[in-house]
Amino acid sequence: MPAAAETAPSADATVYAAEVHARLRLAWLRVLRRRAPVVARAIEGGAEFWDAAAYAEHLQAATIWFHLQQIMDENLAIREARQAERSGAARDVPGSFARALADADPDARREMRRLLAEAKLSVGPTITAHPTEAKRVSVMEIHRRIYRHLVQFESRRWSPQEETRLEQRLEMEIDLLWLTGELRMERPSLAAEIDWGLQFYRTSLIAAVPRLYERYRSAVEAEFGPGFPGTACLKFHSWIGGDRDGNPNVTAQVTRLALERSRDMMRGVYVTALDEIVQRLSLSDRLVPVPPAERAALERIVTRRADDPAACAQRNPNELFRQAAAAIAQSVEGSRYAHVADFIADLETLDRGLQAIDAGLLADLLVRPLIWQVNVFGFRAHTLDIRQNSEVVTRALHDLWQVTGEAPEPLSPAWSARLRAELGKPDLPYVNRARLGPEAAELMALLELMREIRTGADPQAIGPFILSMTRSADDLLAVYLLARYAGFGAERLPLKVVPLFETIEDLRAAPAILRDVLEVPVAARSLRDGSGQIEIMLGYSDSNKDGGFLCSTWSLDRAQRAITRALARSGLKPVFFHGRGGSVSRGGAPTERAIAAQPRGTLNGTLRLTEQGEVVTAKYANTGTAAAQLELLASSVLRHSAQPAFEAVDPEAEDVMETLSSLSQTRYQTLLQHPAFLDYFNQASPVNELALLRIGSRPARRFGAQSLADLRAIPWVFAWSQNRHMISSWYGFGSAVEDFCTVRGERGRAQLRRLFERVPLFRLIVDEVEKSLVLARLDIAEGYAALVSDRAGAEAIFARIGAEHGCSRQAIEMLTGQGNGVRFPNFLGRVARNDATLRAAHAAQIGLLGALRADPGQDRRIRLMQTMNCISAGLGWTG
Repeated sequence: MPAAAETAPSADATVYAAEVHARLRLAWLRVLRRRAPVVARAIEGGAEFWDAAAYAEHLQAATIWFHLQQIMDENLAIREARQAERSGAARDVPGSFARALADADPDARREMRRLLAEAKLSVGPTITAHPTEAKRVSVMEIHRRIYRHLVQFESRRWSPQEETRLEQRLEMEIDLLWLTGELRMERPSLAAEIDWGLQFYRTSLIAAVPRLYERYRSAVEAEFGPGFPGTACLKFHSWIGGDRDGNPNVTAQVTRLALERSRDMMRGVYVTALDEIVQRLSLSDRLVPVPPAERAALERIVTRRADDPAACAQRNPNELFRQAAAAIAQSVEGSRYAHVADFIADLETLDRGLQAIDAGLLADLLVRPLIWQVNVFGFRAHTLDIRQNSEVVTRALHDLWQVTGEAPEPLSPAWSARLRAELGKPDLPYVNRARLGPEAAELMALLELMREIRTGADPQAIGPFILSMTRSADDLLAVYLLARYAGFGAERLPLKVVPLFETIEDLRAAPAILRDVLEVPVAARSLRDGSGQIEIMLGYSDSNKDGGFLCSTWSLDRAQRAITRALARSGLKPVFFHGRGGSVSRGGAPTERAIAAQPRGTLNGTLRLTEQGEVVTAKYANTGTAAAQLELLASSVLRHSAQPAFEAVDPEAEDVMETLSSLSQTRYQTLLQHPAFLDYFNQASPVNELALLRIGSRPARRFGAQSLADLRAIPWVFAWSQNRHMISSWYGFGSAVEDFCTVRGERGRAQLRRLFERVPLFRLIVDEVEKSLVLARLDIAEGYAALVSDRAGAEAIFARIGAEHGCSRQAIEMLTGQGNGVRFPNFLGRVARNDATLRAAHAAQIGLLGALRADPGQDRRIRLMQTMNCISAGLGWTG
């Protein structure tokens, strides 16, 4: 079990952190003295409160400082990892491949060897544009440059004059942050979101992949010997331009645009890399003869790939490697490769030729990194997933059936029977598409685009059809039937439909739903996809909104084990796709511990997960951090998958967790069903004002209804974070523990302590609840509660929240022997350093919410947007 306690930084790291902090603060204050002297004087004078007349300047200064601290933390973490490796070895770096292999016992090491040799390790980060990233692209670019300046300062080689110039450049970037402004005044377009996602590939991810594979190769060759296989274990996915759940702006044309922009970007990346190889490979055939077999293979590349083979040879006479590299570049630029495998084969030929003439360093440093990149990114950077809501699919099929004749009542027995009957027919009736309504016509256009890509030269460019809010087998079968109407074949559809189980009820029903689907032959053949694996997506955010943190976490764990058992009876294995976010409420937790807490036998070397909003920026904005995060992710999956596939069921743990989950959900739902709760939520938080913060193209509600059920999970978490209640990450925990112990007495307390010591999942729950209780500030929350017009209702709701908060703190102290986050000193330090500034930002937001609701005005709206931005930056997440 990974230790919960934090590791104290080294003495060197502490000194360096103080230096970086002082340098950043001095540069920041210099900018403030010029741009906002009132704010600078208040900060330097230690003022506790902000001047209301200078709210805008205070908020902007605070937001910039919060982001500078995050950049500093990122720099410190990467430097500490380098220092650990420099003073010891790669195995001393937590989260590295070398560490995972070194920690493994003999049985686990054998299993790791098998997984790696058979290329069974596969990790799929999925970039999404959920509305949780408040920073503009131009601001992120400035942050990236500041990070690079900090890296430069690590070197002690600079002269005094050079160091002064670096400090001036750092100050210039902070000044540019001030002058640029962090707020979007217009909601981003879908094209802008597509470019936002691709920016991470351009600036960090593409460059991070060779670093990752160099570390992988070094670790496995040190453990298993030279020449051990080094196949690609990464496969990036994206939802940007493919996720249309509740966002009618994402059309088939937008999806096509996303595919084209991704393809164009990668073509440019490869041509640039190949041009550099062409410039470097100035090897003369006369000085270094090429063996006959390699020469013939290189000449075939020139003949097949060059625009004009004779001209290519004439331009670079007696430089066969340069000719071959130039021919490959021309073929990529002209999009003449029929398949990415042909491109890889040509690069492998170039690599083998260099190895054959004892130019292995050239091969390893110039060609091999490009081979790794092409293996991972192909011609498209990522596979574009499609997501749509089951209600849209049902309405579209109903519309289509009405065009062909009468349509049965959706989800009725007649509906289910007709679905199965039509799926079993070799031919389907003609549908006049012109008679379809706009929603159905758009869905059919999407499925036709998916068929075009899936049956084309690059079928991996388009990913699965993810069906959100999957609630029955009929939901999944409806997608397959519509796909058949869109032109997919009758026997086996080259289309993967992935159910997304989101609510507590749907998670519990998932095994039965999958069994029902597998009884339909065409669906079973299509789902199996020839691999013996079925992909299933699990929704962390909506299950949390539905049942609370403890109930959601346990329900997800139980669902994975139940689905794994159900599929095993059909000879199948699941590939779980985890729809996690950045905050605890949406599945966010330390990567290594979160993976270690997954049920045994549910990974099998393969993991997919979403990387959403500000999490993408935090993990992947800079190359060094991106490489470290990807290695941590892959090594954690390897470590988990090397454990025995199944562990004996612990009846006591099952009983305790099931009981706690039920008690927690009951208490949580009791709060949500209180007659005053909806008004309290809407008025004691800025949830309705979230639309002002233009951080995504997608509406906050799926279908526009003003209800908790229709509200997306991200605004739900956003609201409770902004008002510092944080109930989505702890409410129900304390009363569940208290009620459990009331019934079972000392035996129950002993059972809970045993679970905390022995069960990784329960320990993770306890640790994350404890941190969330620290972040929940009820004295701040009380100010938001005062905004509610129904005073009696507000007092009743706030009293329940306060009582549950106290109860949860007592539960933590009983389980751990401590409390208030003292086991996490680094975390407490980060919270404390922002506390005073955040309190001032909350006070400003409370005042602005009251004033804006009484008298809306543009200036107040802008300042309120600034408070949201500032609080999000101080907490480290938006939703």
